[in-house]
Amino acid sequence: MSNGDEESSQYPFVSILSMRGGDGDNSYSTNSLLQRRVLSMTKPILVKNTKEMMTNLDFPKCIKLADLGCSSGQNTFLVMSEIVNTINVLCQEWNQDPPEIDCCLNDLPDNDFNTTFKFLAFFNDKLTSKIPCFVSGVPGSFYSRLFPRNSLHFTHSNYSLHYLSKVPDRVEKNKMNVYITSSSPLSEYKAYLNQFQTDFTTFLRMRSEEMVSNGRMVLTLIGRKTVDDPRYRDCCHWLTLLSDSLCDLVFEGLASASKVNSFKVPFYDPNEEEVKEIIRNEGSFMVNDLETHLLDLGLSNEDYGLQSDRAKAGEKEANCIRAVTEPMLVFHFGDSINIDILFEKYVHHVSRHANCKNKTSVSLVVSLIRK
Repeated sequence: MSNGDEESSQYPFVSILSMRGGDGDNSYSTNSLLQRRVLSMTKPILVKNTKEMMTNLDFPKCIKLADLGCSSGQNTFLVMSEIVNTINVLCQEWNQDPPEIDCCLNDLPDNDFNTTFKFLAFFNDKLTSKIPCFVSGVPGSFYSRLFPRNSLHFTHSNYSLHYLSKVPDRVEKNKMNVYITSSSPLSEYKAYLNQFQTDFTTFLRMRSEEMVSNGRMVLTLIGRKTVDDPRYRDCCHWLTLLSDSLCDLVFEGLASASKVNSFKVPFYDPNEEEVKEIIRNEGSFMVNDLETHLLDLGLSNEDYGLQSDRAKAGEKEANCIRAVTEPMLVFHFGDSINIDILFEKYVHHVSRHANCKNKTSVSLVVSLIRK
């Protein structure tokens, strides 16, 4: 398989798509409540597919699990403990000896695995039995091979697959916007879609080689509702708000317009049909479940009557987005912008759109069976 240098050359965003490390105020570990809420939402599908995997494979003696895009912090252990505990209960119900379990945590080479492994005690506390579990880190891009052939039984990924291996080519014309908007040329939408099709197909092909027949995958990613115009994103889309915040810095002379024009985020939010079509065309997996859930970063489900309450909620959302985007921003802008001021602007824009109800962003949850 590719070594780190080759992988970084093939995927130029490998080093900067890692989340903000550590456990400080601006870290991903501290600001990943949204992702934790999503994990809670997907629990029924996770449990269902774990049980089906075990019974269909006739209770293997060793189970290999992988969490792809584990990031840093305790969230990945919430997933692993849920799967392990489900296996334990099922083995008791079927009077089977519990298997040994290999828990593989994957993310990009620059990911802060050290912070993640500090939560091993938290993981052990979450387990309801003494099933032997062996935890390891697997650095590398999930757009490449990560594991031996026919070795994985269950694969999970939460809020990672909407990130692309690179910014699509030919998207420079969409000035002062970091992502697709209604004013984008149609060619830009097609460029992002084509890149997602390429990357997601590659992801499925790599996993098809690594997974056993009847193995399971549960994948959750940010998607969008189907609308007439595929370029349309609502006013409170998180990347629209980031664009607005960067534009504020340009207007106030705190950032270069040319620098902002050249900053694009390697991200794509597909709709259901786009996801299903790619899975069908790749051909290695069957769709077992496909659900769509509202994506709420924290404001739309609350009644924030006071301006101070809105600002506090906006700050939480801004911290979440900062933990995800700061490495990209620092890589592109360096010291030419002040990150603190940028996200003060972001808080302001979130608060302005607190009452937005016509949101296009959703969470897509899909479970797949390896044929």
